[in-house]
Amino acid sequence: MNDVRRLVLVGGYSSPYSRKMRAVLRYRRIPHRWVLKGSPEAAGLPKPVPSLIPVIVFPDEPDVAHIDSTPLIRRLDRDHAGRSVIPPDPTVAWLDALIEDYADEWLTKAMFHYRWAFPSSAAKADKVTVLEHYPEVRGADLAELAEAFSRRQMARLEVVGSNQSTAPVIEASYRRLLELLDELLARTPFVMGRRPGASDLGLFGQLSQLVLFDPSSVEVAVEVAPRIIAWVHRVEDLSWLEVGENDWIDRDRAADDLRPLLAEIGRVYVPFLCANEVAVSRDLARTECEIDGTLWTQRPFRYQVKCLRRLRHAFNSLGVDDRSLVERTLADTGCERLFQ
Repeated sequence: MNDVRRLVLVGGYSSPYSRKMRAVLRYRRIPHRWVLKGSPEAAGLPKPVPSLIPVIVFPDEPDVAHIDSTPLIRRLDRDHAGRSVIPPDPTVAWLDALIEDYADEWLTKAMFHYRWAFPSSAAKADKVTVLEHYPEVRGADLAELAEAFSRRQMARLEVVGSNQSTAPVIEASYRRLLELLDELLARTPFVMGRRPGASDLGLFGQLSQLVLFDPSSVEVAVEVAPRIIAWVHRVEDLSWLEVGENDWIDRDRAADDLRPLLAEIGRVYVPFLCANEVAVSRDLARTECEIDGTLWTQRPFRYQVKCLRRLRHAFNSLGVDDRSLVERTLADTGCERLFQ
């Protein structure tokens, strides 16, 4: 197929959201061209403001840079038939969206923490990331670029909430997630059943870094859940997987199958989401809440208010019976606080 008719995905190997979107396109067998940010091939492509990756440039909008993986997945679902990652059942789709949001907005805290709060991981990430985009750089130039990149990223630790107080919360949550996924994925190929949902791809994106790249978090995964390392390798490219409409998780089984994962989301992510909304609405300087008996404190983050309101809007758009089933599924997991 001529490249003119293909969408373009601009990203980086060390970017979890880039890996997420590339895995979506591969699984859905959507023709695309993968372009590395900073490469000569990316020079003539439109740039987003702010400068984030991944970027998708659609064939019918060659001058527009689209970002934000969650709405991009929904647009792709509208534009391309077949092999959807959005479950057709409304209640299952809502649960899938909640888990995807947890992966994108909470698990990324672990990804950033393990990469930049641990010297061994930072020493790898700064050099490798620079060399991804500038493969010819060497010697003193490499050291200078790597140091500048590392310094900039470490300064963002506070933005995602990684500090001395919150580090034990982040690390314990990462271990529990590995254990939960190990148990779940021993019974079924994907979180959403025998085919992947957006939640599977969201989890994959963050885990592609946590269990494959950063030494500090890879060591934990090898110890706790090597199954998840193998799962991430498979999800990298699921173009080979044949799926059917009966392969989704059954809506009546979702409550039992997903309850441990939902309880983890309610334990750590929901308290933060709700406190962050309050901090933003009151224009406070800090988001503060208690998670696992520890004071969580970080700078408020407006985008995550948007995430919370997106989940609420989707919930309020459900029919009465579907809303009731979601409420029963979330009961006593801590996630019910989303609607209080």
